[in-house]
Amino acid sequence: MSTLKKITKWFLLSLLSLIIILAVFGFWFRSLLPPLPSNEISKTLPTDLPYLIDDLPTARGKILAVVTSTNVMGSSGKSTGYELTELSRAYFVFQANGFEVDIASPQGGNPPVIIDDEDMGPFDFAFLNDKTAQRKAKNTWAISDVNPDEYAAIYFVGGKGAMYDFPENEDIQAIVSSYYQSGKVIGAVCHGPAALVNVTLDNGQSLLKNKRISSFTNQEELFLIPDAATIFPFLLEDKLVERGAKFSEGTMYLENVMKDGNLVTGQNPWSTWTLAESMIQQLGYTPKERLKTPDENAIEILGTLHDEGYSASKKAITAMGENDLEMNRILLAMHGIVAAMQWELGKSFQLIGLLSHAKSVAELPS
Repeated sequence: MSTLKKITKWFLLSLLSLIIILAVFGFWFRSLLPPLPSNEISKTLPTDLPYLIDDLPTARGKILAVVTSTNVMGSSGKSTGYELTELSRAYFVFQANGFEVDIASPQGGNPPVIIDDEDMGPFDFAFLNDKTAQRKAKNTWAISDVNPDEYAAIYFVGGKGAMYDFPENEDIQAIVSSYYQSGKVIGAVCHGPAALVNVTLDNGQSLLKNKRISSFTNQEELFLIPDAATIFPFLLEDKLVERGAKFSEGTMYLENVMKDGNLVTGQNPWSTWTLAESMIQQLGYTPKERLKTPDENAIEILGTLHDEGYSASKKAITAMGENDLEMNRILLAMHGIVAAMQWELGKSFQLIGLLSHAKSVAELPS
């Protein structure tokens, strides 16, 4: 047999072996994930969620949520809008804590919305099935028509469209400046802090000067959209720092909320629950007790892995199982894939180990 034929045979056998190994690994990896949720979850109503109907406090006032009106990312042609989960989850936290929520946008009317099927949970479907919430979401107030005096706080929902119509909107700038200086609470999550970048106080200084702020980071942005610097008017982290903010960059795709006086900001969609409850706290109330969602429990495990290591994370998963707390294993898998894509192979293998352990714990008899 010629040398070329030997090399070709060796290559083909190696390639076949690799394909078989990957196929077996893929089958095993898929076995670690839970079954896909049934269609029943999409029928969830607010009345199905005890958090929204039990032990409701008396009316405490109103909070204004603001979403983007922009449906295309600049000249890229890519569709955008506000992130449903960043509105729905905060909306229900505010409501469960005694606040009525109105929804506004720069243009008013029916704003574009982004629904990521992989992120949808019971509260998000409940929002879609809530007639009052949908009436407000599809018939938003134009921000120019809002009476700021009616609200105790304002909350800027994320979504990439916010990068285009929040920063230059003079009505947004006026409301934020007035609220901050009068002590009213201002919240913003993910790309929502774009609403803050051009706000000037009465003393002529930027609102952001020396403020501890979080938002979607450059690392998160560029991982998802490598050409983000050319698609967006600016990278949000860069602009916040340019305006004098003390930027807090948390771990990629994990919860990170910063509170500086009456200004509360969150890094990404996974920060929404805590941010909304931090706003309630800043308004002077103890947030209503809430059972954490499976997504939040997974994010907690990921945070433990980052801060305390593999063994502590494994113990935390076991403790969750012993307390009958559900955890979204798919989030662990997604972070494992992200780690592999970033060539953090050690972290990726650790996450696969945690995923396997989480499956074992979930299968233990209760």
